[in-house]
Amino acid sequence: MRKILIVGAGQAGLQLALSLRAEGYDVTLMSARTPEEIRTGWPTSTQAMFDLALNTERAYDLNHWDNVTPPIHGLRVQLAAPPGNLALAFNGKLQRPAQSTDQRIKMARWLEDAEERGVEVIYNAATTQDLDAITQLGRYDLTVVAAGKGDLVAMFDRDPERSPYTEPQRGLAVAYVHGLEPDPEWPDPHVGFHALPGLGELFVIPGLTHSGPCDILFWEAIPGGPLDRWAGHPGRMDPEQHLRLTLELIRENLPWVAARAANVRLTDAKATLHGRYTPTVRRPVAHLPGGGKVLGLADVVIANDPITGQGSNTAAKAADHYLRAILARGEQPFDEQWMTETFEGFWTGHGAAVTGWTNAMLQPLPPHVQQLLGAASQNERIAARFAAGFVDPNDFLNWFVDPEKATAYLAEVGTAG
Repeated sequence: MRKILIVGAGQAGLQLALSLRAEGYDVTLMSARTPEEIRTGWPTSTQAMFDLALNTERAYDLNHWDNVTPPIHGLRVQLAAPPGNLALAFNGKLQRPAQSTDQRIKMARWLEDAEERGVEVIYNAATTQDLDAITQLGRYDLTVVAAGKGDLVAMFDRDPERSPYTEPQRGLAVAYVHGLEPDPEWPDPHVGFHALPGLGELFVIPGLTHSGPCDILFWEAIPGGPLDRWAGHPGRMDPEQHLRLTLELIRENLPWVAARAANVRLTDAKATLHGRYTPTVRRPVAHLPGGGKVLGLADVVIANDPITGQGSNTAAKAADHYLRAILARGEQPFDEQWMTETFEGFWTGHGAAVTGWTNAMLQPLPPHVQQLLGAASQNERIAARFAAGFVDPNDFLNWFVDPEKATAYLAEVGTAG
């Protein structure tokens, strides 16, 4: 039985560990936190997951929340220009619902699942020195690093050709809340995408947390701009202060959202998160001082800004891709060539499209994208295709990111000019 070590207990690490164990592999998982520490901790993400990614969980009976998490029926895109004025709006309906389950619930339960299903779980915050020693012992056939927010990331070299940014493109601020009234323009649960050109974005995401269904208020602020009000708080801001600032910015810029937020309150005492990071693609193989090699997974090697809501989706799809590659390898060695080819296969099949699209959305929208969004406000077919791109971003290559293809598509649907 082949032995696999996975370092990191987030979406990708836990999903890969559980699916490999179900396929009969001897799996060891290293987690920096226990289930109880995760469950009682702070949020780590917003994690709106779409159908293709959710199906990778369902394949291994990891979908414990399908019947309790609010079904997300689509995206309502609203453009405010200038702030306080609605310039454009449309509803993009999904064929199958998306979901957002608080990772404090999800990862704690998956860790418990891992122990129950026979994964050896080691609760330890691994260091580079730890991995160096482990790989020299030769106990594992393959070591995968899926801890995307710790010091281990520094082992993986930045890929400058795939990383156009050298500094953060958004300041990020998240609050989990109860009490937000439904959107009268679309009362069914949906992601609200409120764009403020030149300033940033607000996302309103229905979700599930400890205390039941909730909404997630998620500001993305252009650094140095008037929305970037968390910049002076490098540590964790008091949660109530965080919420007051969140609502203040909503009142100042998005009165149609403010009208729904009169009774908003935090879901719990640890319901906020803020910070920023530089979008970066890294090389997939890290070389340890003792000669060992480890393979990076998900956020370790592809860390995109959350503006397109693809972080957890990419992590789930990456875990599934690595699983299939490991299964196909049989008894052959997991050498550096295989590691590189495994990552490049994922990059070609998913990573390149989602990274290119996400990086483009961080910039001022070019004329052809403005035209497409304007057409979507008049045409449900275009609006639905935009929503479907969040399920499979590869489709954006066919009509959205390229000006010539956008023009051809608009002509095809009869809305050109």
